[in-house]
Amino acid sequence: MLSVEKICVCGAGTMGSGIVQVSAQAGFTTIQFDIDPSMLTRSRDGIEKNLQFLVDKGKIGAAEKESIIQRISFTSDIRDCVADVIIEAIVEKPEAKQALFNQLLPLNHAQTIFATNTSSIAVEKIAAGLSNPGMVAGMHFFNPAPLMKLVEIIKAPQTREEVIETLVALSKKMNKTPVVCKDAPGFIVNHVARPYYLEAMQLVEQGLAEASSIDAVMEASGFKMGPFKLMDLIGMDVNYSVSNIVWEALGRPERLKPSVIQQQKVEAGELGRKTGKGFYHY
Repeated sequence: MLSVEKICVCGAGTMGSGIVQVSAQAGFTTIQFDIDPSMLTRSRDGIEKNLQFLVDKGKIGAAEKESIIQRISFTSDIRDCVADVIIEAIVEKPEAKQALFNQLLPLNHAQTIFATNTSSIAVEKIAAGLSNPGMVAGMHFFNPAPLMKLVEIIKAPQTREEVIETLVALSKKMNKTPVVCKDAPGFIVNHVARPYYLEAMQLVEQGLAEASSIDAVMEASGFKMGPFKLMDLIGMDVNYSVSNIVWEALGRPERLKPSVIQQQKVEAGELGRKTGKGFYHY
């Protein structure tokens, strides 16, 4: 198993910021990188707000909050991205992920782990474009990362066993529940979850029920969040992209065909909470 003391998270969106908070709370020296300084400012403010909420609730002390914040550095200079584990949480495009990792490879040591937080892209495809494919694996957190316990650890055919062992141990140190799975379309969660979203949208398309009614039924049945509220939280663009990737990878089965309603939402820029409108108004 490899030693991990410093973690670099690339991407300052909702997921990247959540992973940064999780990493720093677990005691790791943490770097957050994004090419957009304004995103880093927003991330820093969001993390401080989340930690203050924990202080107010008595979950952590004020001194601990300050210690956590002190463990985080924010940078838009890629040369600062030197760590034992690199976790990317950028746009869901394999070419972008490969390009980022290839920029970071010369800056880091041979034992640096390159973990992708992709929710559906084949890890093997990302690793194939790198000179060290054995050091690449999936480490898929769920939104919101500080609250959701599950982390999928994805092993591609090229991934070295010690990389998987290290990421499993790292997840546990982060107080997460790691589940190791093979590289497959949608991995476990996003493969299983497709019908939850798609069947719900099909009911709306057919005029059989309203989104709010379906959410109410599912929540009354024990789900913490109905499919439409969950899609708004995740982001319509992200969820729709995952549906397309899984559908294409499995040979376009009719039962997993992406929803026209969701496609229209994406094209209209109604992406959910992050834009103020999705299936609901915010």
